[in-house]
Amino acid sequence: MNILIRGAGDLATGIASRLYGAGYRILMTEIETPLTVRRTVALSRAVYEGESQVEEMKGIRVSDQKAAETVMEQGDIAVMADPDMACREWFRPDVIVDAILAKRNLGTRITDAPFVIGVGPGFTAGQDCNCVVETKRGHTLGNIIWKGSAIPNTGVPGNVGGYTIERLIRASEDGKIEPKVRIGDQVEKGQVVAFTGGVPVYAQMSGIVRGMLQEGADVTRNLKIGDIDARAEVSNCYTISDKARAIGGGVLEAVTGFERMKGNFGIVILAAGRGSRFGGNKLKALVKGKPLYQHTLERSEAFGSFPSFIVTGDEEIAGEAEKRGITPIWNPEPDRGISHSLILGLGKAADVRSDLRGVMFSVCDQPGLSPSTMQRMFNTASLHPGSIVCAGNGGKTGNPVLWDRIYFPELLELTGDEGGRQVLRRHGDRIRIVQADPEELKDIDRREDLSM
Repeated sequence: MNILIRGAGDLATGIASRLYGAGYRILMTEIETPLTVRRTVALSRAVYEGESQVEEMKGIRVSDQKAAETVMEQGDIAVMADPDMACREWFRPDVIVDAILAKRNLGTRITDAPFVIGVGPGFTAGQDCNCVVETKRGHTLGNIIWKGSAIPNTGVPGNVGGYTIERLIRASEDGKIEPKVRIGDQVEKGQVVAFTGGVPVYAQMSGIVRGMLQEGADVTRNLKIGDIDARAEVSNCYTISDKARAIGGGVLEAVTGFERMKGNFGIVILAAGRGSRFGGNKLKALVKGKPLYQHTLERSEAFGSFPSFIVTGDEEIAGEAEKRGITPIWNPEPDRGISHSLILGLGKAADVRSDLRGVMFSVCDQPGLSPSTMQRMFNTASLHPGSIVCAGNGGKTGNPVLWDRIYFPELLELTGDEGGRQVLRRHGDRIRIVQADPEELKDIDRREDLSM
């Protein structure tokens, strides 16, 4: 798979190390003047030096597609000065890892690639990425978060060797940096370690300089420009940190999980009902400022690696779905019940991809359903073949439902308007419920439901 890592600092390089060791093709992007403090263990150095060697990896600066492809074909990592990730257009990454560690999202969207990973605070799984990896030191470092966000930034650096704030070297004034010590040097508390804008910068503790910005970089007052390590291990200055490796391990786990399920599941949206209890076409009713059906279409866009279909008898809905890469399946006979729509959708999905391991059926009238719930359902189905995976709350099942392929023959024999519940009752011991908030499971049946 192609993996695009946004950022090439020391933590992003730790992520690259894990992925590189697993054999993935990697392209990293950076700003024109990277401000990486731990630059001896960062591939960002390739932007201004042309190449950067970190342990077994070599990063090589490239400026276009041809050069990048050549570098990756030779087994190295391509590094581009491309902060807006314009290279997405030709690289077509399977996975994007946003690892710029800005403490907030600077524009990454869940639809930027088939699978998007946000690293650290500022991302929310199911909104702007498929999952988040925790970066705060402690018990949860490197954990994959499938619902919610990482621990918010506290502004206090992690404890290293018994020190937190003291270990940081910060610019005294705006201007260019003039380092007076090198990475790996032993310094004492109160020693001048750099000048910024002509003003001296003093060490706040004794130890080894583990990081320092490159000479001549433009900095602003109070910006972190260096780092001191009290542990006095020179080798720590030239090897990837335990923190970076832990975060990289979380990213690798998420990537391999996605690779295992990529293209193996389909999504069928059921949108052919008459809306008799609603008293009209409920799917076009406005919910939070847009038609009800658009909530479902937008949600499905977060799963671009899965073939998606929508069963409908409405030309507007079919057209909007097609624009988003969702294949319309025409149902001119909605009165035949939901089972007819289900059979049409499953039949088409199986025709398009005969090797599908499972299909998720999603109704089109659940505006509150979160992509994170759908993602966790795919994760569960991937890990537990032969299961029927339902969104639910407590012990109660709801929609959507993800069916393993072993149930396809039974689903294709359904009749009437009850849908798959007939099959669910026969296989209660195979049901796995992915917990969802009650608001996610609500559907719009009557006009009074619009006030939900």
